[in-house]
Amino acid sequence: MAAVRARAGHGGSKEEIRETWSGKVDFLLSVIGFAVDLANVWRFPYLCYKNGGGAFLVPYCIMLFVGGIPLFYMELALGQFHRKGAITCWGRIVPLLKGIGYSVVLIAFYVDFYYNVVIAWALRFFFASFTNMLPWSTCDNEWNTPNCRPMEVLLWKDEEEATTNLSMIQNSSTLSQNLTKDKSLLTSASSEYFSRAILELHRSQGLHDLGNIKWDMALCLFIVYVICYFSLWKGISTSGKVVWFTALFPYAVLLILLIRGITLPGSAEGIRYYLSPNFSSITKAEVWVDAATQVFFSLGPGFGVLLAYASYNEYHNNVYQDALLTSVINSCTSFVAGFVIFAVLGYMAHVSRQPISEVATEGPGLVFIVYPAAIATMPGSIFWALIFFMMLLTLGLDSSFGGSEAIITALSDEFPLIGRNREIFVGCLFTLYFFVGLVSCAQGGFYFFHLLDRYAAGYSMLFAVLFEAIAVSWIYGTQRFCDDIKDMIGFAPGYYWKICWYVLAPAFLMFIIVFGLLGYEPLTYEDYVYPQWANLIGWMIAFSSILMIPLVAVIQIIITPGTFLQRIKILTTPWRDHQTVLARTMSMNGVQTDPSHVRLTSPQATDEV
Repeated sequence: MAAVRARAGHGGSKEEIRETWSGKVDFLLSVIGFAVDLANVWRFPYLCYKNGGGAFLVPYCIMLFVGGIPLFYMELALGQFHRKGAITCWGRIVPLLKGIGYSVVLIAFYVDFYYNVVIAWALRFFFASFTNMLPWSTCDNEWNTPNCRPMEVLLWKDEEEATTNLSMIQNSSTLSQNLTKDKSLLTSASSEYFSRAILELHRSQGLHDLGNIKWDMALCLFIVYVICYFSLWKGISTSGKVVWFTALFPYAVLLILLIRGITLPGSAEGIRYYLSPNFSSITKAEVWVDAATQVFFSLGPGFGVLLAYASYNEYHNNVYQDALLTSVINSCTSFVAGFVIFAVLGYMAHVSRQPISEVATEGPGLVFIVYPAAIATMPGSIFWALIFFMMLLTLGLDSSFGGSEAIITALSDEFPLIGRNREIFVGCLFTLYFFVGLVSCAQGGFYFFHLLDRYAAGYSMLFAVLFEAIAVSWIYGTQRFCDDIKDMIGFAPGYYWKICWYVLAPAFLMFIIVFGLLGYEPLTYEDYVYPQWANLIGWMIAFSSILMIPLVAVIQIIITPGTFLQRIKILTTPWRDHQTVLARTMSMNGVQTDPSHVRLTSPQATDEV
């Protein structure tokens, strides 16, 4: 494993050795794996269809180039230059805003409480696919209701045809009795499998009534954390190799599913709905909000992951090239995933004789209800189910690795004791995650999951990255930041990047925040309306991470000596400048300094000592 000598920590007396990626591809696959997650499959295609089809690509690309890629590049460059995790990195850029580091770590911490539950669902479906007949394809199971219909029945055009074919495919009194004249009450077998067998949501009245823990889900969640532990316990030396499978496998599956999808009847119609442009829709503000939100949350600045991953790069690595390559791959993956999804949705609409708007959806409902239902009707359904849920599993694991690594790296760099005992810390962290995750494994756990999904990383992450942009562009200085990048890669960013960082990126973030708050509605799930105290808890979770920024700023002001104005000046001066002044003062006093302890120019100046 290659390693390079990094600068010393905050006045540390011992020289640090910082591990680096064993190969460039390890880093690229880790970043791509983190950025390309479940949202690329279950959100982007639906937003594209919902907001004008191909016309949605116009606001999407504009938001990508004015906000998404510049912020993505900014975090990667900061991580590589300062070679530290989020807490220490922001403490060195603008000490007054060191709380940004604590904020993003806390956000990543909250997200890990529930994100791995989605991976556990995928694992549970994967295990359930090892059978002669997919359990969500029939209605004669203990969890089914009288209104359940197998896909063979739901896809027939009328009740007479359904009754005739029903007697041909299965002589079952249960299914015959299940035929109901009121078609609005009918539910699909796949829907009931997810809600009643996997979640058992019918046994809970709401967030106040979580019920019993489902031990099959708890076991799946435990397996997920075991995988995460042995992928991360040794650092990037292990995770950098695991991503060779977890980051590349989804692309192989997407290609297979795309080929299969376009051969299905009705797939062309689904793709046409996906891409047909409706340019009148892009005059609506909510379309631009959707585009900006999707760009931001897909690329993933604000979790501290990009800082952490880039901090293990060689100092002179071409981070500019990496930022462009990985962000473009992420966006192209979202676009291609749309063909995979809508080819199958077109097939569903064709065989059910319904408009595609009736079958198109987003979120967990798409990948755990609609897509599995389509798979169940295909020849070789077990094979398609196995590779599809394995794809979801690997997509989720990559992003989970990134969120956990952001926390581990940030705390290890700020508190060296944690770094020296990484294996123990990771074990304790994942144990805590598992026990909190058990709440989401209860019969009413989905209500808790949905609450965290709404509040844990929404507005709080937007505020954190807004402060990041302000700290870098308006306090640290855009020109200084460009000089840092030039010192690393040999050339400075042009005017486009400067304008984006100084003006457009902050405006991009404010746009999302303002319209998001204006469109805020209390949390609901289907017919369940969350009580006021639940929304209050959600806002407390969101504000707790935002509060870290002013709270740490106040603490920094209190512990810094001098008058108030002197303290503000000290705390808005980068750590590098303080070290330079210290070195000059010591030199003038005739004190010989050890260059490994004082960074005079850039991290590389000390790295090469």
